[in-house]
Amino acid sequence: MLNYSDKQKELTLRSILLGIILSIILSAANTYLGLFAGMTVSASIPAAIVSMTILRFFKNSTIHENNLVQTSASAGESLAAGVIFTFPALVLIGYWTNFNYYEVTKIALVGGILGALFTIPLRKTLIVNQKLKFPEGVATSKILKSSNDINLSKIILQSSCIGAITKFSQSAINLWNSSLNYFFQIKNSIFGFSIDLSPALIGVGYIIGLNISILVFTGGIISWLIAIPIYSAFNPSNGDITNYAWMIWDSKIRFLGVGAMLTGGFWSIIKIIKPIINGISNSIYNKDSQSKDIPLKYILLLFSIIIIPIYSIYNQILTNIPISIIITILIIVIAFTFSSIAGYMSGIVGSSNNPVSGLTIATILLSALFIKYLGFLSYTGMVSSVLFGSIICCSAAIAGDNMQDLKTGHIINSTPWMQQTMQIIGTVSSALVITLTLNILHSAYGIGSESLPAPQANLMKVVVEGVFNENLPWLWIYAGMFIGIIVICLDLIQEQKKSSFRLPVLALAVGIYLPIGLSSTIFIGGLISSYTNKNKENGILFSSGLITGEAIMGILIAIPIFITSNLNWWKINFITPVNILGFIAFTFIIYSLYKSTKKK
Repeated sequence: MLNYSDKQKELTLRSILLGIILSIILSAANTYLGLFAGMTVSASIPAAIVSMTILRFFKNSTIHENNLVQTSASAGESLAAGVIFTFPALVLIGYWTNFNYYEVTKIALVGGILGALFTIPLRKTLIVNQKLKFPEGVATSKILKSSNDINLSKIILQSSCIGAITKFSQSAINLWNSSLNYFFQIKNSIFGFSIDLSPALIGVGYIIGLNISILVFTGGIISWLIAIPIYSAFNPSNGDITNYAWMIWDSKIRFLGVGAMLTGGFWSIIKIIKPIINGISNSIYNKDSQSKDIPLKYILLLFSIIIIPIYSIYNQILTNIPISIIITILIIVIAFTFSSIAGYMSGIVGSSNNPVSGLTIATILLSALFIKYLGFLSYTGMVSSVLFGSIICCSAAIAGDNMQDLKTGHIINSTPWMQQTMQIIGTVSSALVITLTLNILHSAYGIGSESLPAPQANLMKVVVEGVFNENLPWLWIYAGMFIGIIVICLDLIQEQKKSSFRLPVLALAVGIYLPIGLSSTIFIGGLISSYTNKNKENGILFSSGLITGEAIMGILIAIPIFITSNLNWWKINFITPVNILGFIAFTFIIYSLYKSTKKK
């Protein structure tokens, strides 16, 4: 039984240890999810549930201990998002064959800690003074307050088992194929549709909701049922239509998504620059704003230390001291700006819908153009651009999560500096092990493969290669930017009408550059969420379990392959995939998710 007395324990040894463990586990899970699905979801709620379940067995455990645990755990999940959106691009361009432990860890630490530090001065302005929603933060506080409900733990355990068993059946012993695909041709026009039989994607769709799921699916329709048919009508195929459709999508259509992402990223900056400036001003001139936060002197000390490795990274690659100094300054300025934006946006749309990848693509494109202008070409320029974006992405991802967690703490009256300390602990814990997770997954599935497509990292790779090789399909990018502008205008109309259905351009952009199988399954999850409004929390927990179960099993499957270097380690010769079994399992997952929302 949790203790809710006035004087409660917060930063305890057990909360630190449990926070570190969950940070590592959920970081690994989100690494898999992001490389597979091209998006991540907040881990705060499942982390809170797991923490409450475990700490329940200890005497006098408190709601604040649970809050610190989920703060650390969600930091690990968020840092994973920052890492997997960018670092795999270095493998895809051939700079690494495997992930370099020292480099990945160092840059992840630098970016993550910057994001945590930059949002500390903004806490009072964005959380206390601003009337922002912070959806995951509010939801997590409700979960923490309902700590006596043992059924919550049962839900997440049950769905985790379902997700794990499904993944094992599909990917380890190959009982059925991972997706159902259908490509057809009308005259010269090629159409493609598929459904990925993934529990995790169902869970993602449910958590992000029907509104965002519709936009993601619409992006898939634009790519596969409009753009590819139009292009193939004027450029007919002479061979296999399936391979030709994928070639069109890979070399042409994806860049519509890049253009839309760029428009969305810049629009995010324009839209909230004024509130951010006001927030910074208030933090500077309000002497009491940091009274409950990590003291300013410690922030400045950590900041001073972090500048050194940023400079060393670039001086090592560029071997030019003045330019390395200039780039270091640029990184600090942009990291602070984008961390502030990510913190503000998490208060509006939540951590799961935060436009981090859009901001990162904009960053990488601009940094690539700048570094090329300075005269650095080929690998040197491409690697520098990706690393530039990596630091920014990690910083923005952690910043958005930090503000979400601090909102939870504000609601339940936790101590801010303790949460900020746990955020840094979770960031460090995740950074120290995430390279191992990446290498395990890469050895088993292959970064960029059908099993692990790494959509964002692929886009980063294509953008930097296009800039330095001067072969970016600007026409398609401009077309995507135009689509983005249209969507923004439509969203402004919806805002004026005070409509509940909004049109965030980045959700559409994600759908354009995701394979249609992923976006269609995400849409199914969103549909389920629209029919289960009465007991949404159970559905979120069940969905989180599906994601976690599939992701952890995906990593467990990869471990023996990583150790033995045998890609056929799990192969059973006499088993032939039977897709009807996959369809039955998929239907059962949908039914189970729906049924979970009917339980009280």
